Amino acid sequence: MTTHLHEEMERLRLQVLHMVNLAEAAVTRAIQAYVARDEFLAEAVVDGDAEVNALEVAIDEAGLKLLALEQPVASDLRFVLGCMRISVDLERIADEAVNIAERAMILSARPPLPFQKPIKHMGERALAMLRRATQAFVRGDTDLALDVWRCDAEIDTLNHRNMREVIEYMLHETPAIERSVHTILIVRHLERIADLVTNICESVVFIVKGINIKHKNAFDQR
Repeated sequence: MTTHLHEEMERLRLQVLHMVNLAEAAVTRAIQAYVARDEFLAEAVVDGDAEVNALEVAIDEAGLKLLALEQPVASDLRFVLGCMRISVDLERIADEAVNIAERAMILSARPPLPFQKPIKHMGERALAMLRRATQAFVRGDTDLALDVWRCDAEIDTLNHRNMREVIEYMLHETPAIERSVHTILIVRHLERIADLVTNICESVVFIVKGINIKHKNAFDQR
């Protein structure tokens, strides 16, 4: 690896970590906005999305430039491609945070439904997955990445449970139908965030080992 390639790859890594921080902050604030019924905090999440989008473009451009000018191979090539893939998933995570924030704004103006606690718990579990996936990326730790990847099953369980409870509530409280639908969609956005985190874990395994674990029936613990 040339010194210049090493420097550019380190710069790319730092950009990805900065984007992680922005995406994590967006999800954290979106959940807080929903639980606290804080319209202004929700608006801040929406307003901050432009920075995440700009950073995704910057990472994509930096990655393409590296591929064209430095022509990395083997693990270096996987690192550049992996960073580009991770940035796409981080941008989508931030988009899901915006979706939650927009629904939180709508719900903040109406009487609350009794689901803040379970949804907050689900959000915290999704955030924990994102933080651990970031650690796996920083350390190049495929064991940790696979452990986080498996945690998606827990989020799926919470998703089904929360969906069922909100739907049952909606059937008995017809005046709350619209608010219940927004609540169901918030649950869906959180489940989607966890799915995107599993994509990041897959990218970590690809970077370190060159193995594609995207399809569970092709799971490989090497």
